[in-house]
Amino acid sequence: MTTPENALEGKSFAKTYFPPARLAVSGLFLLNGTFAGAWATKIPEFATRLGLSESGLGLMIMFFGIGSLILMPIAGILIAHFGTTRTLKGATILFLSTLLLLSAAPTIPVGAVAIFVFGGLMGAMDVAMNGNAVEVEKSMRRAIMSSCHAFWSLGTFIGATTGGFLIQSLGVMGHAVLLTVVGAAALVFLWPHVLHDAPHPSEERKKVRLPRTLLPWLIGTMALFSMVPEGAILDWGALYMRDELGASLVLSGFAFGAFSLTMAVMRFAGDHVRDRFGGVRTLRFCTIMAIIGMIIAGTAPNAYVAMVGFAICGVGISNMVPIAFSAAGNLPGFAQGVALSVATVMGYSGSLFAPSVIGFIAEHTGFAIIFAVMPVLFIVVLLLSHHAVHADVRDHR
Repeated sequence: MTTPENALEGKSFAKTYFPPARLAVSGLFLLNGTFAGAWATKIPEFATRLGLSESGLGLMIMFFGIGSLILMPIAGILIAHFGTTRTLKGATILFLSTLLLLSAAPTIPVGAVAIFVFGGLMGAMDVAMNGNAVEVEKSMRRAIMSSCHAFWSLGTFIGATTGGFLIQSLGVMGHAVLLTVVGAAALVFLWPHVLHDAPHPSEERKKVRLPRTLLPWLIGTMALFSMVPEGAILDWGALYMRDELGASLVLSGFAFGAFSLTMAVMRFAGDHVRDRFGGVRTLRFCTIMAIIGMIIAGTAPNAYVAMVGFAICGVGISNMVPIAFSAAGNLPGFAQGVALSVATVMGYSGSLFAPSVIGFIAEHTGFAIIFAVMPVLFIVVLLLSHHAVHADVRDHR
């Protein structure tokens, strides 16, 4: 039987653990991820419309990465001057129109501009989202970053799984219009609940510039060496299972499926784990699990063992990047958003550019040895893991 006392306790729990500001930033992660997943389903039609070969498409997609790497630092500067709230809202408004640009681009030059803007605004929104999530963590004095990234993963799943059906039913432009309208409606709903913040008074007097001390770059290295293996699995795991382990087309798809499933589950659980055990211990456990999983995958005698290895690796990698981003966002003595933008740019540069380098190397060595050697990057993260102490937001009063 529900009593007034139980109802009050339920409301108190919801207000404590799921305040509107947390739900709002989680919703924006979901929105950003949905657009990212939707773009993945548009790539074949985009290439056909512009008459791009595989190499031409690869070069075109490089503009996505270039846009991200240019606008991410700019977002960090804007955060330092105006706070995460205004930067996030502005980046989101501009980002909502990018699928329309991609769907309407008639020529290669226009397509290059569209994909540059899409990647750049997605990256700018990403930095602002992570910055706002850090501010929410500080206000709640508990971790939320991992669950925010889990919502992004959920969004990519939604965007990717619905994209093909919607494009077939509504057409390429109809699909883009629908997502833009839904995204705008979601933003209207989320807008008033986004946590309002402003630059700290001491930070307003600081000249915004790249950090001259080593610590933000070391945390950025942690993010980079966590995301390079993640990008390698997402882009090359299925091909490795099919071509080198003899997996069927259906089974090879489970390389990504097993990895992404365990990653999403652990990201939803990661905030509680980090609050319980602290950022350093959580990161070290995750890194060790990632090492074990990657070694199993790289030395696997068959596709089933590799799939288990990728699943274990997903458990490990899941919370490594969120912890690194929280640590960067909480660094004392740096202008708001600048240290976070350094970590974000370094981390995402790994997932944007490393897979192409890995593909080139794999032509000469095969993927097995690459996956088997990848734990060297995790060992570096393990050596730097003591810096994850800055992710413990309860200590920032």
